Amino acid sequence: MGGDQKKLVYSANFLLLLLVCSVAVVVSETDPGDLQILLDFQKGLDNPELLKWPTNDADPCKGPWPHVFCNGNRIAQIQVQELGLIGPLPHNFNQLTELENLGLQRNKFNGKLPTFKGLSKLGKAYLGGNQFDTIPSDFFQGLDSLQILTLEENPLNKTTGWSIPSDLQNSAQLQTLSMTRCNLIGSIPDWLGSMASLESLRLSNNRLTGLLPESFKDSSLKNLWLNDQNGGGFTGTIDVIASMTSLTTAWLHGNQFTGMIPSSIGELTSLEDLNLNRNQLSGIVPAGLTELKSLQKLDLSNNHLMGPTPKFISGNFSMSNNAFCQDVPGAACSAEVMVLIDFLAALNFPVRLTSQWGGNDPCKGQWFGLSCEDQKVSVINLPNQHLNGSLSPSIGKLDSLRRIQLKQNNITGQIPASLAELKSLTSVDVSYNNIQPPLPKFSSRVEIFTEGNPPLDSGQDGKTIGGDPPSSPGTPSGTGTNDGDKSSPGGSKSGGGSKLVVIVVPIVSFALLVLLAVPLSMYFCKKRKGNPAPSSYVVHPRDPSDSANMVKIVVTNGSTGSLSTLPGSSHQSINSAGTNESHIIESGNLVISVQVLRNVTNNFASENELGKGGFGRVYKGELDDGTKIAVKRMECAVINDRALHEFQSEIAVLSKVRHRHLVSLLGYSIEGNERLLVYEYMPQGALSKHLFQWDSLKMEPLSWKRRLNIALDVARGMDYLHNLARESFIHRDLKSSNILLGDDYRAKVSDFGLVKLSPDGAKSIVTQLAGTFGYLAPEYAVTGKITTKADVFSFGVVLMELVTGLIALDESRSEETRYLASWFWQVKSNKERLRAAVDRALEVTEETFESVCVIAELAGHCTAREPHQRPDMSHAVNVLSPLVEKWKPVADETEEEYSGIDYNLPLNQMVKGWKESEDKDISYSGVNDSQGSIPSTPAGFANSFTSADGR
Repeated sequence: MGGDQKKLVYSANFLLLLLVCSVAVVVSETDPGDLQILLDFQKGLDNPELLKWPTNDADPCKGPWPHVFCNGNRIAQIQVQELGLIGPLPHNFNQLTELENLGLQRNKFNGKLPTFKGLSKLGKAYLGGNQFDTIPSDFFQGLDSLQILTLEENPLNKTTGWSIPSDLQNSAQLQTLSMTRCNLIGSIPDWLGSMASLESLRLSNNRLTGLLPESFKDSSLKNLWLNDQNGGGFTGTIDVIASMTSLTTAWLHGNQFTGMIPSSIGELTSLEDLNLNRNQLSGIVPAGLTELKSLQKLDLSNNHLMGPTPKFISGNFSMSNNAFCQDVPGAACSAEVMVLIDFLAALNFPVRLTSQWGGNDPCKGQWFGLSCEDQKVSVINLPNQHLNGSLSPSIGKLDSLRRIQLKQNNITGQIPASLAELKSLTSVDVSYNNIQPPLPKFSSRVEIFTEGNPPLDSGQDGKTIGGDPPSSPGTPSGTGTNDGDKSSPGGSKSGGGSKLVVIVVPIVSFALLVLLAVPLSMYFCKKRKGNPAPSSYVVHPRDPSDSANMVKIVVTNGSTGSLSTLPGSSHQSINSAGTNESHIIESGNLVISVQVLRNVTNNFASENELGKGGFGRVYKGELDDGTKIAVKRMECAVINDRALHEFQSEIAVLSKVRHRHLVSLLGYSIEGNERLLVYEYMPQGALSKHLFQWDSLKMEPLSWKRRLNIALDVARGMDYLHNLARESFIHRDLKSSNILLGDDYRAKVSDFGLVKLSPDGAKSIVTQLAGTFGYLAPEYAVTGKITTKADVFSFGVVLMELVTGLIALDESRSEETRYLASWFWQVKSNKERLRAAVDRALEVTEETFESVCVIAELAGHCTAREPHQRPDMSHAVNVLSPLVEKWKPVADETEEEYSGIDYNLPLNQMVKGWKESEDKDISYSGVNDSQGSIPSTPAGFANSFTSADGR
């Protein structure tokens, strides 16, 4: 090869080398967009010097940048964990589209977490242990390669909470998901258990609720952390756990799981750590669990587990605070205890019973609802206890059993034939359940009560003999004693109702005859004159403001349900013949016929039913003019002394009080066995629905402003009852379900059946315990002595409900939070804990939280232990008024109305000028011109309300 040719080859090689080098330089330069995001990231930090990134023009993908790793010219990893960095992330962080691994954990990053939408190559993202306060809704979109995601220990969406988004199910390779303590709400989505790669799921210390998903049965989960959910936590059984064969760790403590530990849990041969502490699990610990060789750590403390104390071979085990019958592991229980455990098992272990039954002697421990004779169980007395399930045949082994009282529950199935073999049995009451036929053949000495069981009612007739009516679910029942038939948590001795009927019916019949004397006499007088006979009458009792002392008679038209006043017969002297007996019922309200109420409620049609309580059912009705009413109808089955007393008390109290924040009684009816009360209709229903059921009922949650208005309305209504009415009344059952809301969400107190008159000068009165647990003042619950301060206590609990959105007493909640009043006292003085306790449905701003603190303080004062430490209701009104009614001066818009008056003149001259201008005013309207501003009387009711009634 010649010299020229060699030079040419060398030149070509040199040029090629230069080209390769230049290409290498270009490739190694970081993508400008990625570089800018890193620089923005650095610039936004309060302490960027901790990164130790070069300050010159060094390139991350060319030279060594600490904590940054590239793939070609794109950023592939950022690892800055535990550096103490403070500040936000750039909003366009998701433009690092080649990012594969991100380690930001355990710093102090704050602000809004930017969306990760579109980071399709991101496999690992460690974001836990920071201070991110918001997570965007599209954060999880497009994370197709995600394998590990940790978000734990971040105050994300603290006020409203957030749910696990469905976008995450597209991350099919996900193996670890850690979201502990980051304000998750709602339930675990079912698809999460169907993710084939998921092995570790950590969702502890959030606000999750609901059941364990059935999809967990087929999951590959090894680690499951669901412990310590705030606000109640998970419910239902843990049966699904027993089928998770890969499980090694299961933390379920601090929830509300019920039922038994599944017997098949012994098949989890990989299970090493099981924590069930602080739940409401019941029943006997299965033998399979005690024999599980892989188990190294087990905590069963603080449940309602019963039966023998389990005996484990080795390991770290805790079982304190349960209801085991013996202290010695492995020791057997008495035969009666085992029978009663079978009884509970058939009823699905109701928490009310499992929480109060424990030990090895039901007679020594005075188990709720049981009574004993000669140290043997003689009475099972559990009416109205919300029991679900069936009756265990094993109770036929209680050979000393005399009475079984289980009415007003939801028991299904048949009465076991073994009960017919009990020689001491005298009474079985299963009325108002769902018992199936056939009935066993009992001895003639045994009284069987089966009324109100649809399967039996449609088939054979069960013998029904009186008995107490079902008590209100919200009314406390007494506990069982060892006095045989005297044990009565809400019930009474069989046949008592029949005696009551024998006494009450003649009295009521006589009262009705006397009450109808006036309209009947007028009926015959009119008939003699040829007038058509009315179908029913409405009698208005004496009007104390009427100087003529007249009785008003109104005739109803039974065909339409409307009322009309007959000409010439609307008034008659009280002293004239035939009218003296018309005041057998002294009330300020009207009496209305049943037929009218049947017409306006479409014969009490089920579609018009508004609700049901211990008294009976409430129906919506509409009068001819469109006015809506609420009709409370006492069921025949509940007519006893207590119910009749509440019926009469409601009439007596509401006839003496009138206030815009007390529900008005518009009328009542007593005809035959019918007892009906007619109220103004409150379209938004009970406050309790809006606080505790708004989500399930698809309602809008109450805003804080509305809650403040409601609190003030109730305070004013109660202040009127206590201090401003003609007499002082004690409500005794103030609670959120007895506070009703109108269309404008203004509140009125209702249900005055338990009201007591407070005597002048008396510090307290002694009365039978009545009301609702959770709202009862401690001194009243213990001593039976009551003052108006008991209502103040109940009002304080309602304030707590308004703040937290939690009901006063919920046995499904953890032991710490079960009683709202006691728990709220622990958090009200700590602002951080109080803010966390605020209802998740509320958006809490700084201004809102200031008023929340005021309400919390007021609630604390109202629920003070000693009555004398609680304020009057007038104080509550004074505290609440400034929070609701912030007065501001407005522009003067009244000049025209008061024109012609010089306000700078002395008073006597202003009055003289005003009189002269009135005399000259030719546009002054007469009385007839103003009638259009007076509300018309609803069809169906007469003009019975006077100024005296309004006091």
